[in-house]
Amino acid sequence: MNSQKLLAALLFFLVTNLAFAQEKNTPIRLLITGALELGGDAVATVNFTNGNDQNVNAGQGISVGVGGEFALPGMDQLRFRSTVGIKYVTTAADNAHIRLTRIPFHFTGNYVIADKFRIGAGLVIHSNIKFNAGGLGDNFGFQTASGPIFEFAYKSIGLSYTVMTYTDEFRNSYAANAIGLTLSGVIPGRR
Repeated sequence: MNSQKLLAALLFFLVTNLAFAQEKNTPIRLLITGALELGGDAVATVNFTNGNDQNVNAGQGISVGVGGEFALPGMDQLRFRSTVGIKYVTTAADNAHIRLTRIPFHFTGNYVIADKFRIGAGLVIHSNIKFNAGGLGDNFGFQTASGPIFEFAYKSIGLSYTVMTYTDEFRNSYAANAIGLTLSGVIPGRR
């Protein structure tokens, strides 16, 4: 709950500051991101009454984030991005809300080519990693995890690759590597 309050306060602060900004060509912009990521080892398998099953994978999920982008004055093609968000994956179960949630923090350096292509690399940290069995089994948590992230984007659409390992409270390790389709935009937009 504290993470949600912090995220709401950060979003409110960033939006109100941008609403009162007078300069169009500011080096700091509000950054809004989203991603659909696939991959990683199964942290749990859900068995359905019809005989089917579904894995909950460590790297899989939909995420949204908010943060900032800083362009170095005089070197507009070099940009630093930082976001905080939520990453979430659920199952097809209709009698329980089974899910894996985490709070991702992204810190990347990016090089922009011809205002269209962006190449980025940096660090991603996942905290508050929790598996919730929806009352049908045991819930468990994971240690905070970190790893490198790489991204190539055309305008606002990109592809990302994250390398990460989760360790649960029982000291089992799971590859949380993920390939993702990303969306990002800054406010105010760049000319």
